[in-house]
Amino acid sequence: MLLVGVGVVSALAAGAAVALALNISERKQEGRNPFFRVVELTDDTVDPEVWGKNFPLQYDGYKRTVDQVRTRYGGSEAVPRTPTQADPRSVTAQSRLEEDPRLKSMWAGYAFSKDFREERGHAHMLSDQTFTERQQVTQQPGTCLNCHASMYTTYKKLGEGDIIKGFEKVNAMPYFEARKRVEHPVACIDCHDSQTLQLRVTRPAFMEGMARLKKAQGVANYDVNTQATRQEMRSYVCGQCHDEYYFQGKEKRLTYPWDKGLKIENILAYYEENGHKDWTHAETGAPVLKAQHPEFELWNQGIHARSGVACADCHMPYQRVGAQKISDHHVRSPLLNIQRACQTCHHFPEEELRARVETIQERTFNLRNQAMDALVGLIDDVKAARTAGRTDAELAPVHALQRRAQFMLDFIEAENSMGFHAPQEAARILAESANLSRQGQILLRDPKFQPRIPGQSPPSAGDAHPVPAQPKAP
Repeated sequence: MLLVGVGVVSALAAGAAVALALNISERKQEGRNPFFRVVELTDDTVDPEVWGKNFPLQYDGYKRTVDQVRTRYGGSEAVPRTPTQADPRSVTAQSRLEEDPRLKSMWAGYAFSKDFREERGHAHMLSDQTFTERQQVTQQPGTCLNCHASMYTTYKKLGEGDIIKGFEKVNAMPYFEARKRVEHPVACIDCHDSQTLQLRVTRPAFMEGMARLKKAQGVANYDVNTQATRQEMRSYVCGQCHDEYYFQGKEKRLTYPWDKGLKIENILAYYEENGHKDWTHAETGAPVLKAQHPEFELWNQGIHARSGVACADCHMPYQRVGAQKISDHHVRSPLLNIQRACQTCHHFPEEELRARVETIQERTFNLRNQAMDALVGLIDDVKAARTAGRTDAELAPVHALQRRAQFMLDFIEAENSMGFHAPQEAARILAESANLSRQGQILLRDPKFQPRIPGQSPPSAGDAHPVPAQPKAP
C-alpha cells in the first residue's frame, strides 16, 4: 500500500509538473506572438473594426468608450432624448448651461452660450460635434474635425499624400462639407503606424506647435515623430487634441499658441501680441477669448508631468491578459480604475486615493465658483455702465481686465480634470481671475485706480525662452 501510495503521489506530481511546463510554454508562446495577423493592415485602413481583427483585446476596450459614468466632478449621465430627423441621438449628456446658468453670461454672444454639455467618451466625439446646437447658430469650419474624427487618411487623400496640404484644405472647408469626408471618431490609425504599431503624431497642428515651442527653447527643426521618446509619445498622441487652440486667419488654420511657452501667461502674451479675439462679448462689448480643452498645457505644469508620468499611464494603464501586457484602450477617468491607474505608484487604500483626488477637485471647484461670481459681477457692472452712457473707448481698460479674467477662469472651466492635473497652478489661475474681475469693478467706480496684474510679462517674454545665466557672486 505504501508503494502504491508513493506511486500515485509521484504520478500526480509528474502530471502537475507537465501541466505547469505546458502552461509556461503556452504563455511564452503568447508573449512571442502579441497578436495574430488575421487581416493585412495598410496606411489607409481607417475602420477600427478591421484593426480589431488583429487586436481584439485593444478593440474591445476601444468600443467600451461608449460608457457614460459620472465621477463627482466629471463624466456624464445618460440623458434620454427623443430622436429627430435633424438629430438621431437617443441619449446625450446633461447640459452644463442648465447646471450653471452663469456660463451663459460668461459666453454671451458666443455659440457655447447656446449648447454646452458634459464630456462623453471618445466613441461619441464625432456625433456630439455633428449634432450640437452650436452648429445651428454659427458656421463652423472643417478645422473643428481635427480633434473629433479620424483625419489622417482624409488629410492624406486630399493632400495627395501630403498631410499638411490636406490639413490646409480641410481647414478652409465649411464644417458639413468636410464632415462628408470622414466616417469614424478618432481611431487606431490616428495614433499607430499600421506596420510597426509604433505611436505617432498625425495632427499637423501639433507638429507645428511643438516645433515652434522647441525653437523658442533653442531646438531648431524639431520633429515630434523622430525626436520624441516613447514615454513622451504616450502623452503627445493625446496632446495633439487635448489642448488650447485658435483658428488663424481667413484660412482658419488650426494653431496652438505655444510660441512663448505653455503657461497661461505665455498664451495670453501670445494672444495680446497678435491681437486675436474669439468674439465680442454681447453684454459688455469686450474683445474676449474662449479657452478650449487645455489638458496638455495644465498637465505640463503638474507633478505627474515633472515625474515623467504620461497621460496613458493613468488613462490607459497597462493590464495583463494571459501572458500579454497591453494598454487598456478603455480610455476613462483614473477614478474609475484606481487599482491599475493609481495604485501601481501610490500604495494606499483605494478610498484614501479617491478622497485625495476629490479633496483637490472640491477646493478647485469652490475657487472656480468664487471666480465665476466675480466675473459675473464685473459683467453686470459693465452692462450697467454702458446703459448709463459709458462708451467702449472709456471702458477699454475694464474690457482688458475682463478679457484676461475671463480667459483664466475659462482655462480651468474648459480643462477636464477640475484642477487635478496641476492643483496649485489651477488654484493660482482661479485666484488671479477673481482678483482681476474685482479690480475691474473697482476701476469702473474709480477711473484713477491702477490695476495690478500679478505675473504679467511683456509680450516678448515667456517660459519657452532659455533663462539667462545669472551673474556669479563676487
